[in-house]
Amino acid sequence: MSEQVTGKATAELFEQVILRRLGAPDPDVLTPPRHGVDVGVVRVADGVAMALTADPVFVVPAYGWERAAWFAVHILASDAATSGLPLRWMAVDLNLPPEITDEDLTTLWDAFSRTCEDLGIAVVTGHTARYDGCAWPMVGGATCMALGPDDAYVTPEMARPGDLVVVTKGAAIEATALFAATFPDRLTEALGAETVRAADALFDAMTVVPEATAARSFGLRDAGVTSMHDATEGGVLGGLLEVATASGVGMRIDRDAIPVRPEVRAVCDHVGIDPYVSISEGTLIASVVPDRAGAFVEALGVAGIDAAVVGEVLDASAGRTLVVEGADGPLEHPGLDPFWGAFGAWAAGA
Repeated sequence: MSEQVTGKATAELFEQVILRRLGAPDPDVLTPPRHGVDVGVVRVADGVAMALTADPVFVVPAYGWERAAWFAVHILASDAATSGLPLRWMAVDLNLPPEITDEDLTTLWDAFSRTCEDLGIAVVTGHTARYDGCAWPMVGGATCMALGPDDAYVTPEMARPGDLVVVTKGAAIEATALFAATFPDRLTEALGAETVRAADALFDAMTVVPEATAARSFGLRDAGVTSMHDATEGGVLGGLLEVATASGVGMRIDRDAIPVRPEVRAVCDHVGIDPYVSISEGTLIASVVPDRAGAFVEALGVAGIDAAVVGEVLDASAGRTLVVEGADGPLEHPGLDPFWGAFGAWAAGA
């Protein structure tokens, strides 16, 4: 197995270590863990399914408690929302640094609770403590749950040959927003205040809950959207390959059809990362039945969400192709997300 320092486990490590050790078998597990699949799905009663996701509680005090709490909740809620089921519950474990005061914890948790309320999520259990050795931004973990009919959810395993592929908002939304929110002065000196303001404004776009909710209203499975996936580590291209792998299908993707906003291009060029393979929380990848894809893009537009058709799902025998400036090449996973190295270097003052 290859060595890795930071970021999510490689597909190889995940398959060889995690997926071979999943505890007791259970016939009510409808969607077990799988690389590139955002949710697990279980049957909790006849005709009723629950989608569950687990993620770190990611809190950056430098963003301010309100903004930091909003982002933490939406990271947790976004994956569960990609199931297409309504969000319901959250269990939260906070392992906080000793230096956080009671007053700051109150402010943080108040903002966390209000964001959950806005999304219709009830916090049902958890754990809260301060521990030596705990440090920002990874200060615990949480599980988010969604509930609904067992014939009305989707996962990245459900893309089908013939579907068209839709991408919302564009590439490197999260990478750009986090650089702007963390290093505003340095970026302003290099890129100008207007560009940095636009990049910082993408902070509020780092969620796929709105478009996943719009997809549920639009129609799932045969009625429209057949799969949804949040493009996080590995960016849009990594997310596209994860959907193709999970569904066992081929793809043909036009890279130049994937939107890259001007402020995204400017920030990514300046910090030396490829926007197409950089972390992009807030970018939804959806496969859609072909005769409904245009209508889905229109429905997203009505909801204030930019989107574009960027390719099609093919039979597995057709392979996975990335078209760049008219030339065909392989659609391959980019490996370790370049955001982490670049962000670490900037944080160290390089």
